[in-house]
Order: sequence, then C-alpha cells, then structure tokens
Amino acid sequence: MTGQDRIISARWIIPVVPEHAVLEQMALVIRDGRIHDLLPRTLAVGRYPDAERLDLPTHALLPGLVNAHTHAAMTLLRGLGADQSLNVWLEQFIWPLEKRWMDREFVKAGSRLAIAEMLLSGTTCFNDMYFFPDATLEAAELMGIRMMAGLPVIGFPTRWAESPADYLRRGLELRDRYTHNARVRFALAPHAVYSVDEATLKLLSTLASELDLPVHMHLHETRKEVEDSIRIRGMTPIAYLYHLGLLNARLIAVHLTAVGPDEIRQLADAGVSAVHCPESNLKLGSGIAPVERFRHAGIRVALGTDGAASNDDLDLLGEMRTAGLLAKGAGGDPTALPAGELIRMATLEGARALGLETEIGSLEVGKSADCIAIDLSAPATTPCHDPVAQIVYAATRNQVSHVWIAGTPRVVDGRLVPDELEDILSTARNWEDRLSRGVRGEEAV
Repeated sequence: MTGQDRIISARWIIPVVPEHAVLEQMALVIRDGRIHDLLPRTLAVGRYPDAERLDLPTHALLPGLVNAHTHAAMTLLRGLGADQSLNVWLEQFIWPLEKRWMDREFVKAGSRLAIAEMLLSGTTCFNDMYFFPDATLEAAELMGIRMMAGLPVIGFPTRWAESPADYLRRGLELRDRYTHNARVRFALAPHAVYSVDEATLKLLSTLASELDLPVHMHLHETRKEVEDSIRIRGMTPIAYLYHLGLLNARLIAVHLTAVGPDEIRQLADAGVSAVHCPESNLKLGSGIAPVERFRHAGIRVALGTDGAASNDDLDLLGEMRTAGLLAKGAGGDPTALPAGELIRMATLEGARALGLETEIGSLEVGKSADCIAIDLSAPATTPCHDPVAQIVYAATRNQVSHVWIAGTPRVVDGRLVPDELEDILSTARNWEDRLSRGVRGEEAV
C-alpha cells in the first residue's frame, strides 16, 4: 500500500515480539506497506486523523503465517494414493502421475489453487519445493503472496529437466530473472539423500556457500531412510550431509521424525532449522518428530503442511493444533509446546528458518505489514478468556477474515482480493476430471 495511512484496530493484537504479549484495544498503523506505529486505539485517530480506518472489535490481529514446507502444485493430486506408506505413495502413485501429467500448465493451476487455500487460511508466505518453479512463481506474483522458491534437484529426468546439471541450470536462470522481486527468495532444493547422487550434493554444497543460498531438503523422514543410508554408506543421512558440507545454518531440514540424541546434538551444533509437518507425517505413518527435544537443544523449529497430496490440506492453524496435541500426548506432558510457542513457530520461527526475520514474522515497527485478522466471535471461540489458546485449540481457518501482505489487502471479509476463486476452482475441476480418467486408465483429453 502506498499513499494514505491505514489504521487497523482490533480487540486483541498478538505481536509475537515481545514474547507472550497480548495487547488489548490497540491499533496498528500501516504506511507504504510497512508497520509505522503500534499504539492505543484511543490515540491512533488523533495522531493520524487522515488515515483510513478499519475497526475489528471481535478479532485478534497477528503476523501472517509462514508455511515453511510445501509442494504447492500437488493440490491437484489431493487424495490420490491415500492410506499408503511413503514409499508406496511415491513410487506407485505420485511419481507415475507426475511423469504422465506434470507440466507447466499443471503446476500453474495447482499453485493457484494452493495459494488461494493458503491466503484464505492466513498464510502470507510459503517455502515451496516442486518442478516448474517458474509457474508457481508466476502464480505467487499475480496473487501477491510472499514466497521462497526451491530450485528443485532430483536424480531422474522429469518434464522440467533432464539431469541434475539441467535442473541447476534452469533453476539458476530463474533466480537471475527474479532478482527484481523483493517478495521472492530462492533456495536450492535437492529432494533427499536417497534421490540425489553424491556428486550433485557436493556441487550443491559449493553453490550454497558461493551464492549464499539456503538448502531446503527432506531429511530423516522415515526410519527406512535412515536404515538404508547406514546400510549403503555406513552413516546416517545427517552424518552424510555433514560429510558433504551441507549440515550447517543454511539447511532447512524437513520432517526429522527418525532422530536420536546424537543426531539432535549434530543438528543443534550445526544451527540447522527444522520444519515440523505433523499431519503429513501422521497420515503417511512416517513417525513423530521430537519437537520438544529439538527446542530444548536450541534447534529452531518452524511449521509446514507438506503438500496437499499427503496432508490433505494447507491449513497452518490445523498444523498448530495437531503439533501441540501431539507433543503433549507423546510426552505425557500437558505443558509441552504451549499455545504461544505454536503461534511463534508458525510466524517468527518460520520467518527465521527462511532468513526473513527482519522483514516478517512479528508485528514490529519497521517490518512489512504482513498480518492477518481472526474473528473470535464464533460459537467455538466464545467466551474468549485467552485469545492465544483459542486461536490454537479452537479457531478454524474459516474464521480468518482479513489478510494483508505488505499492507495490501489479499483477503477481505473472508474473500480473495481480487476474487478469482471461481476461475481457480473451475480450472482445478478440469484437472480433476483429466487425472481421474488417467488413474482409471481411460483416455483423457
């Protein structure tokens, strides 16, 4: 937003910084897309008499949510191969379908659908890993969402690229084309240690250092992955990445369900960021990441949904709730992962994992005005004695009423701005018909 100031006042403001703060009857002032002031509502109008005003008397205002691990375009594969193990799901369903159908048109349609779902549920930034990242970037740019684009690398040919060298060439060319866009960041995105060869991983280690790029990667997702690595290489995947120079503060390690005390120490010593995807891990039977032990070791933990094909949604409010209940149930400790920490994981810790903590993740003066409003007047969140607890344990994504990114409204009264949802859904339904016929072995047009 440029020009006129905007005042957003709310019943509660949860700024995330300072920690545990819940501000009542306060107002946020946005100027030129950034947070200009945070002050009592009664003072805001007098100090900024010409500002545009929005009063949200039953809402909580908080930073936009950061989805630290997605495969956005896989929304078009939602529900296919359900109730299978990770290996079966990948090898018998996902990879064959991608080989047959995945192209730029597929990725653009799936990404638009994913971004619509994320915006409507309060996500203002996502970290993606998928083929044809140029198509996802185009969708993100048009819809105004913030994005970290993974430059994908995998050890077999796809419609996006023929070889590891081709993946890297295409990815780095794309990065060079988007240097002008402040809302786009890039990461090198090798799929996993079992799907990318050693020579390529060594090259990625060098490139990450030379270009100062993060590395976004699945790691220790299942016990089988760890056992296979020990059998093949004589070391765990974490030890293998250390050997290759990839275990460092640039690494965004996703899943980490199969780790013991030694691996946790290695991750902490290296400064690795962990991304917890509880619902995807549960659905695939991959295990439960020991998030409380990560936190006690000093490891930064962010939240991700994974792709809608394995989740089956992109709802970070739901991930917060699941993560909290899992930690309490698995550890037999009701104090594990309190509600305020879960909101922090979905906002500031996600921003830190992506290297964006000076720009987003908290409602602090000078930061980009990426924020969301959640209406807590619904029956399920009334009475509201503790807005932080209500957001985590009771609120649903349908209660997200407003979303701003860099001060620009992207959701108003629960509707996309601009409202392209019908076109997005129509395109997705066309893909549903094509994919369903393909799965049944029928000719699809």
